[in-house]
Parts: sequence; structure tokens; C-alpha cells
Amino acid sequence: METPLTPNVRVPSGWRRLILPLAWSKPGSWLFARLMHLLDRPVLRWTHGRSSVTSLLAGLPIISLTTTGAKSGQPRTVPLVAVEDGERLVIFASNFGQAHYPAWYHNLRAHPQARVLLRGQERVYLARETEGAERDAYWAAAVKLYPGYQAYKVRTGGRPIPVIVLTPVTSTV
Repeated sequence: METPLTPNVRVPSGWRRLILPLAWSKPGSWLFARLMHLLDRPVLRWTHGRSSVTSLLAGLPIISLTTTGAKSGQPRTVPLVAVEDGERLVIFASNFGQAHYPAWYHNLRAHPQARVLLRGQERVYLARETEGAERDAYWAAAVKLYPGYQAYKVRTGGRPIPVIVLTPVTSTV
């Protein structure tokens, strides 16, 4: 762990809090896993990472993560919920509570350098998986932001949900 954890978590409020339980319900997760990325990708592109459908509807902070495919070597871009911790970003390989890991997790394990588009800026990051107290602290921040992560944890069938820290590399894109 590099520095004390100070994750910036703003819990969604108002009407957005009503949407969140739908998102983490089993039918909602099934639907959102198949639909939201299709909506978020173009909105993130059009707004240069400043907004997404998920952030507008649910108030969750969304980044656009571009990894290098583990098998193909091709760029793969996916919108993800992220917790900010200073300059670091923290992402969670929950895959909507499915029994298998998301492809981006395998990609980062094979190629830990990635690009992130956030609030109009694209930067290069280096990914590493957390463990122990660091993982526990970030997991608590994730659940505070989006309680659905707890439901996802139950539905994974015992598969651990990796918590990944993205640390900026000095060079920018």
C-alpha cells in the first residue's frame, strides 16, 4: 500500500437512490450487464469521458477503460464504475455478480498498462490487484458507493471479486 487510503466516495442521492436497487437485483443486473455498456460507450465517447448514461441515471462515477486484449492484442474499451483515491482509480471485477471474471480483468493481468478516459482527459495507468487491508478498505468504499456490490459478491458463487488499483504513469496520452 503506497499511501493511506482516502477514497473519494460520493453516495448517489435523491431519485437516483431509487434506481440502484433495480440495478443490483438479479433481473436488473442481467439487463444492465447486456445493455448499459452499449449505451455508455457512445455517450462517454461523445462527451469525452465527462458523462455516461449510468452516471446520469444512477449517479455512479464511470470511467472508460481501454486495455490490451490478453489473446488478441487489440485495444478493448469498457465503461466501469470507479472509486477515486487521489490520482489513483479503483475498479472492481464484479462482472454484475456473474460466476466468471470480466474480460477486462484477464486483459489487465496479461497487460497491466491501460488508458483511462475521465472528465475529458485520457491518461495511462498501471494496474495492480490489491490484497489484505488495502483490498478490504477499497471494498468498503465500493459498497458505500454502490451497495449492489454486496449482492454481486453473493451471486458469484464464491468467486472472489478482485479489487484493482490503477496508478497513473508519468506520461500522458
